[in-house]
Amino acid sequence: MIPTKLYFGDAMAMLREVLPESRVVVITDENILRLYPNLVTQYEHIAIGCGEDIKCMDTVMHIYGELMAMGADRSTFLLGIGGGIVTDITGFVASTYMRGVAFGFVSTTLLGQVDASVGGKNGVNVASFKNMIGTITQPQFVISDVTMLGTLPERELRAGMAEVVKSAIVGDGELFDYIERCVSDGNCYLPEYLQYMVSRAMNVKMSIVAEDERESGKRRLLNLGHTIGHAIEKLTHDVNHGEAVAMGMSLIARAAVRLGLFSPSDAERVDALLLRLGFDIAPKVPMEEILRATRQDKKKSDEYINIVLPVAIGECVVRKMKFEEFEKLFV
Repeated sequence: MIPTKLYFGDAMAMLREVLPESRVVVITDENILRLYPNLVTQYEHIAIGCGEDIKCMDTVMHIYGELMAMGADRSTFLLGIGGGIVTDITGFVASTYMRGVAFGFVSTTLLGQVDASVGGKNGVNVASFKNMIGTITQPQFVISDVTMLGTLPERELRAGMAEVVKSAIVGDGELFDYIERCVSDGNCYLPEYLQYMVSRAMNVKMSIVAEDERESGKRRLLNLGHTIGHAIEKLTHDVNHGEAVAMGMSLIARAAVRLGLFSPSDAERVDALLLRLGFDIAPKVPMEEILRATRQDKKKSDEYINIVLPVAIGECVVRKMKFEEFEKLFV
């Protein structure tokens, strides 16, 4: 695997340094085009709609058509500027257009910076099933400019913090301590603190991906809270991805306590931090419906599913369980 280069700082200045001399086409959404016209319009660009509904093959086919109409060829560099939906779509299009062209990202949301833009997973949804069609192809670079996060509503920032907390539980206990202190001091969303948290969270993910790009082993750790979280997302439109993952992490931490893997005091710390960040950790749908939906998880294998369980704050394990065994942890 060719490692993605991570850059932190002013996006406009960084792009002048890292973009190739070949033709560049930007893929972005209407919100980013409106907020950052000077950044986008200096390049040829394709603007798509906003929201989870546009993360589909119809959008991909539209972009293919636009690229062909532009005469984009294999030397064209695709630059995704936007949140996770834009970077997922850009990566998928770049991986498949003319059998693959080079690409990079300017990630504009906290959730995108710490999760969607790094790791090489690119894909689109099919009906209500998330990321069912996709590729694993690494971007050449990811630029994280935390000043761009200032345009986000608090709910979207909080959604990104769920993934920061996840990274801390998975592989960086010191980051978890840092988040706790930031929340106590009221400094969580100040740029200098965000920059530190983003870089630490990105490094957790990149170090794991470097060992296991195709998710055959260690990369599964990054799914902490996601099996339940994705089920909750599928069942209700009242919560976003980060909110669903927060619920999933709380539930799985309690399950790990029942298995004797995780201390009750650490589970309390997880819940306390999520609550102080403003999350509602009580699922909005019945647990039996959530468990039924997990049986459609794309990572399942026959009657088994790989579940990520915390054993300490900063360390998790993956356990292969039968669905019946998994479900008993919540009834």
